[in-house]
Amino acid sequence: MTMPNNLVYEQERLDELHRNGYFIIQDPKRFCFGMDAVLLSGFAKAKKGERVLDLGTGTGIIPILMEAKTEAEDFKALEIQEESADMARRSVCYNHLEDKIEIVTGDIKEASAIFGASSFDVITTNPPYMIGTHGQNSPSAAKAIARHEVLCTLDDILRETAKMLVPGGRFYMVHRPFRLAEIMSKMVEYKIEPKRMQLVYPFVDKEPNMVLIEGLRGGKSRLAVEKPLIVYKEQGVYTDEIYDIYGY
Repeated sequence: MTMPNNLVYEQERLDELHRNGYFIIQDPKRFCFGMDAVLLSGFAKAKKGERVLDLGTGTGIIPILMEAKTEAEDFKALEIQEESADMARRSVCYNHLEDKIEIVTGDIKEASAIFGASSFDVITTNPPYMIGTHGQNSPSAAKAIARHEVLCTLDDILRETAKMLVPGGRFYMVHRPFRLAEIMSKMVEYKIEPKRMQLVYPFVDKEPNMVLIEGLRGGKSRLAVEKPLIVYKEQGVYTDEIYDIYGY
């Protein structure tokens, strides 16, 4: 496929998303989306007429995939790093989705001031997982911001989400199981009741390395735990469920 010079820059690449013929622009030197974002786009639900916000959208992978997978047509996406936001905007243009997806440059800590209270039916996020020195130190600032709670914390995300969701609005997040107790307690604290959870395992005999969570603003206390999602049948071979989520 030919790459329009005005949308894809020399150091960037164009990756096929296997949904609706969509592509995404990525820079290998910056943070590229991973499986966690794809799994979240499959776990999250959005209906026709609902307003959806993705917090910390990076290069816009989640709203682009959710536009392909759901009937929702009104997506906003917030990203603090202008270079990533610019890449996301160019991907939106490349896929001719300008009338459905708007990329906004801004800080998650100020999200409710940017968008207003009770302004969304659905909020998604694939946030930084690591606190402080947890995990591998990233060589670049872009990767560090994406992986570590450098510019926003779990509290920031949940506080702003609670303000922006309509009563009964839904929150979807992918995170790491080692923070699950903290995640659950903070969600309850901000009155975003955990309603649905799925653990993701790399192999059937390994520990889970991701958790997908759905919360309901002002919901009653009742949590459904879905069957485990296994990524690989064997080394290098995805399970049928993963192929289905990816759209292969």
